[in-house]
Amino acid sequence: MATLSSFRVLVVPGLYNSSPLHWQSRWQRLYPSFERVEQAQWDAPLLEVWSERLQQQLRQSEQPTLAVAHSFGCLTTVHSGLSEIPNLAGALLVAPADPDKFDVSAAVNGRLPLPSIVVGSLNDPWMESRRARHWSQIWGAQYIDAGALGHINAESNLGDWLYGQSLLQRLVTLASEHLQETDTARPAATR
Repeated sequence: MATLSSFRVLVVPGLYNSSPLHWQSRWQRLYPSFERVEQAQWDAPLLEVWSERLQQQLRQSEQPTLAVAHSFGCLTTVHSGLSEIPNLAGALLVAPADPDKFDVSAAVNGRLPLPSIVVGSLNDPWMESRRARHWSQIWGAQYIDAGALGHINAESNLGDWLYGQSLLQRLVTLASEHLQETDTARPAATR
């Protein structure tokens, strides 16, 4: 059975990066092996540019990788996932930004070829929960209603967000099963 240590984990923040009190930053302190995808301009959310940066970091290793994304980082992750980067094994998409607000709906409109979980909030100012459900269906992701947590960021006062960590563990299981199915489906000569 695979564990979190079986995967490389990339933290994919949203607009303006994640502050020290944000759950993503706290997770990086809890799990020092987690790597952050750094953008050149945190205040300029350009999907193609951010996605290319994520893909560059993914290509640095062949290890199966999980993306732990927030807000615009979710759109970045979906865009990269639709490019079928081979080692992207799963995505935890927390409080995705509404693609319509950034005029990128067409670029992220598709079913992800990897296990994914969308976590939405009932009172998220960046994406209404019904819209988050809608996009999770388009992406082929499981949808989790986290309740009224705002944008699920530092202002949500989640601390180390233990529930989110349990969702990451769920993603580990889904990604492990998916990798086993994919490996079994390949012809023996290519394994």
